[in-house]
Amino acid sequence: MKKTVLIAGLGLIGGSLAVNIKDNTDHDVIGYDINSNTLDYSVMNGIIDKAYTNFSEALKIADYCILAAPVSKTVDLIEQINEIQIEKPLLISDVSSVKSPVVAAAKGIQSKYITFIGGHPMAGSHKKGIQAAKGHLFENAIYILTPEQSCPADQVSALKTLLQGTRSSFLILEPNEHDEMTSVISHFPHLIASSLVHQAKKWQKKHVNIPTLAAGGFRDITRIASSNPAMWQDIFFQNKKVIAHLLEDWIKEMDQLKNLLETDDKDTMYQYLEQAREYRDGLEAKKKGAIPSFYDLYIDIFDQTGALLKVVSLLAENKISIKNIEILEIREGITGVLRLSFITQGDQIESHRLLVKKGYETMLQE
Repeated sequence: MKKTVLIAGLGLIGGSLAVNIKDNTDHDVIGYDINSNTLDYSVMNGIIDKAYTNFSEALKIADYCILAAPVSKTVDLIEQINEIQIEKPLLISDVSSVKSPVVAAAKGIQSKYITFIGGHPMAGSHKKGIQAAKGHLFENAIYILTPEQSCPADQVSALKTLLQGTRSSFLILEPNEHDEMTSVISHFPHLIASSLVHQAKKWQKKHVNIPTLAAGGFRDITRIASSNPAMWQDIFFQNKKVIAHLLEDWIKEMDQLKNLLETDDKDTMYQYLEQAREYRDGLEAKKKGAIPSFYDLYIDIFDQTGALLKVVSLLAENKISIKNIEILEIREGITGVLRLSFITQGDQIESHRLLVKKGYETMLQE
């Protein structure tokens, strides 16, 4: 049966969900956003069927609503919902990366027609905004749902059915459980990455060539510091208790490492590094989580005119899409290292095969 789906907030995630639902269902997809240019773009490009600047008006005709605004704005929208007269069944979800404040606000919804199920699709991009929306953004991603224990099973099934075109793997969690785990593997690493960048910036006052040398591992480990500051400020403060606790743990651990150095405890330091390596290497590979992951291929290339073009052209001729290109090291007249990133392992392996066949020395990322 054809339904009306409201996407409230047409940024990267909301826009991508709108595209996905339109592509995989026969539902009408309508959109609400405070930015008129975003709404105009969404209608013009067929991302939504109709645009609304009035949240109440859009909500009244919706059968499903996905709140795709920042965490604090999502809480505001939930509070507005109590002031809107809903006269038919309405299933509401969200996409917030912090669940506790959202679910707490949703518990205050009084309407007997409304069912709320918290959601968090753990996928993203280095791009933002409606222009970056793409329907396949969530493929193979983990999509977390946080329904209340009293939530009817058929409502959870209905939401999964609406989102089945995302090809995500659904996982049911408690809100607090979700917030602690995502803090450990997503929120806190963003904070640490930003602190490492600030440390490099301070040391640049003494060593002006730090930006020149800041490549390879440093760029990799701090890449997530390039994310949207407004979004992450909101996440940090909405989840500040967990973040503060992780910071306390981190400070204690850094003190312990400092003590290992000061006491020349090489054996314990080796064990520390070895245990970290074993745990890191044992993580399930290439699942899309909060931080997008790609399949990398390293290629030795010479400092010659057209060297990069030859590699890219070879892959393009074989219809292989490259997600990202980075030159890690190249000095005049000698070999450099080119890193290509791919969305799928199949593209990575096929590129490796083609380049080796052409005489290139390559290395697959393990």
